[in-house]
Amino acid sequence: MPKVLLLNGSPHKNGCTATALQEMIRVLNDEGLETELLEVGGRSIRGCIACNKCRESGQCVFRDMVNETAPKLAAADGLVVGSPVYYGSPNGTLISFLDRLFYSTSKISKHLKVGAAVVSCRRGGNTASFDVLNKYFTISSMPVASSSYWNQVHGFTADDVKKDLEGLQTMRNLARNMAFMIRAIAAEKERSGMPERETGAFTSFPDGK
Repeated sequence: MPKVLLLNGSPHKNGCTATALQEMIRVLNDEGLETELLEVGGRSIRGCIACNKCRESGQCVFRDMVNETAPKLAAADGLVVGSPVYYGSPNGTLISFLDRLFYSTSKISKHLKVGAAVVSCRRGGNTASFDVLNKYFTISSMPVASSSYWNQVHGFTADDVKKDLEGLQTMRNLARNMAFMIRAIAAEKERSGMPERETGAFTSFPDGK
């Protein structure tokens, strides 16, 4: 059964972001996909220190939720990252988590795992935060799932979000599109294999020219 891993980047387990993610989970489950929700926003997670030890050991030098999540990411067919908007950007804890998760799992292929970003805000900063989260996918060969509007909900409380009928509709359409993409990729992989992915070129201009 295909599996989608969802990350709640809010410190509130039952807040606005969680409400959006739960709407997706319901539809993903109805579509026959397995889901797992991880609470990230309320955890104590430090940022990357660029020590590059993960390149030797295959895991981050800090033994915390990042390393616990790595095998779950490896087993998942899709990843949903949800975050509230803080000063026009995703939650800092979530950013620290994603920096370390994506960098330390270079040996785990993310090629053609479907990614989706979800943001919640009271009023503004949503599209800027949406853009930040999508960059983790696009640097990792992960197709980005879209919906009938930008993947966002509005409200100051979970009850507010429940009144955002268009936002919840966007979450449901996102879940359906994501499920379709995951099934389509799996079917094509079974039929003709994965597309070629070149590696090796690394432009850094070390000669200064």
